[in-house]
Amino acid sequence: MTRRRQDPNVCGVTAAIAVIDGKWKTTLLWLLESGPHRPAELRRRLPGLTEKVLTEAMREMETDGLVRREVYDVLPPKTVYSLTPFGRELAEALAPLSDWGHRRLEKLAETQDTRSAS
Repeated sequence: MTRRRQDPNVCGVTAAIAVIDGKWKTTLLWLLESGPHRPAELRRRLPGLTEKVLTEAMREMETDGLVRREVYDVLPPKTVYSLTPFGRELAEALAPLSDWGHRRLEKLAETQDTRSAS
């Protein structure tokens, strides 16, 4: 796991992107919006996500204050991840960006359809 340097003079968008960088973090945020999940549930929902990468991403997100990790003292051990209020705030802030991304994909599909029809 690499530590990101904290620079108080950095652009706010850059600071936000530093927290969600990587292939899986935005998808993990999206899944956790629906409620707490166990690590195995997250891995089942995201084929291709290895246990190692999930653990690293969740640790970084926990360090950044986005998720809460709860470990229950039962056998076998039970771990549950959920969004913190700060993580929920980030997920809500990303919603307009997600909407923009879907509009972009639609526009690209339309462009592709126009080229295919020519």
